[in-house]
Amino acid sequence: MKSRCLLTLIIFLLMAPVLHAQQPMPLDLQQAIDLALQHNRALHIKKLQQSEKAAKLHEDAIKQYPAVTVSSAYQYNQNLGALNIPAGYFGALPLGGTTIELPNKDASFELGKHNNFNAGVTVYQPITQLGKIKAGMEVTKTDVLIAEQESRKAALQIRQAVEKLYYGLLINQQQQVTANANLQLAQMKQFDVESALMAGKTVDASKAGLQANVADEEQNLLKLQIQADDYMADLQQLTGITADSVILAEVDYTPQPISDSISGENNVDIRLANLTRVKTEQAIKAAQRSYLPDFGLMAGYTYQTGNVLYPNSNPFVGASFKWNIQDIFSNKQVMHQRNFQLQQSTEYVANTQETVNHDIAKAKRRINQAIALIAVAQKAVNYRQDELKIQQDKQDAGLNIEADLLNTKSMLAKAQADLLSAQLNYRIALSDLRILTGAY
Repeated sequence: MKSRCLLTLIIFLLMAPVLHAQQPMPLDLQQAIDLALQHNRALHIKKLQQSEKAAKLHEDAIKQYPAVTVSSAYQYNQNLGALNIPAGYFGALPLGGTTIELPNKDASFELGKHNNFNAGVTVYQPITQLGKIKAGMEVTKTDVLIAEQESRKAALQIRQAVEKLYYGLLINQQQQVTANANLQLAQMKQFDVESALMAGKTVDASKAGLQANVADEEQNLLKLQIQADDYMADLQQLTGITADSVILAEVDYTPQPISDSISGENNVDIRLANLTRVKTEQAIKAAQRSYLPDFGLMAGYTYQTGNVLYPNSNPFVGASFKWNIQDIFSNKQVMHQRNFQLQQSTEYVANTQETVNHDIAKAKRRINQAIALIAVAQKAVNYRQDELKIQQDKQDAGLNIEADLLNTKSMLAKAQADLLSAQLNYRIALSDLRILTGAY
């Protein structure tokens, strides 16, 4: 008895993860969006690029401050240079009836030592390049803003992708309900024909046609199941969900009034286009400052041993001037390139604004069309519900057959699928409009 209990406990523990994994996971739209934003690697890459641009801005800011250079070197010399002065090289000095040569004998002086060591520190403060450095910082600041907008755009695309998959699954569920109802109806008609065939009241041709109808409905249902599996696989990839199945929560389909004054001034693509134009203008300013020579102030201190011709300790101050004349001609061509880029960015801004305004008008039109379709589809659902109630009452009174009830249920499921499709089309159009207007 104890062995059986222990064996049962072991089997239960082994099967517990499997049983747990088979439990469907409840999921609503906002949870799916949040999970996708947390797990999406493309969005993480965009955020890392944003951090990279911010670090580049800090790097550029450091260049406007004094640059400190520390250097040191050691050298061992096998052969040393010497200053040789022969006797009498500087002439002779008459003294007491004699002459004394200057110097009175050959002299040799070593000009260095075998071990040479030097160390120093130099501080350089750029002057004329400060304007160019600040212009470069403005370009990098714009790159940071562009990276922020690209990250925001990626997040909006992820939100919309999740919404479309979520809505697609909801529509698919209702379509499967319709397909099941149609399949049951086809099977019921086939059963009636088979019963009539056994009674000799029909022919095989009618049975073959109904069998084909059943096969068609089975095929439609299988296509919908395959479509649902594909949608679920894509949703799992976006959100990181590991559950085998999920229970989707309903979405609020209440139509919202759309303002006629809504515009795309906060549209991400328009902001990116404007930032690209600003970046080009700042690049032109940086190129204009490239005509200036490189002039700056410098100061430092050096220490050395081993060279007798130089002082051991030497603090110094000075200025540095450098001007590459070739830059004057090459920079002129750079200015031409920047001006062409500015013209391109200006055209791109205008084109993006026109495209966004057109897409906003299209999204508004789709919303109004979806609202109209929702109203008509809702009427169809109400009428089908009334028809179903009548058919149920007739069945209770024995005035119809099961096929009539199944046919009505099938038509009601189709009407509900059409209503859901219209509602979800409204939500997708509203999502498109929010993205276009930057209202997310």
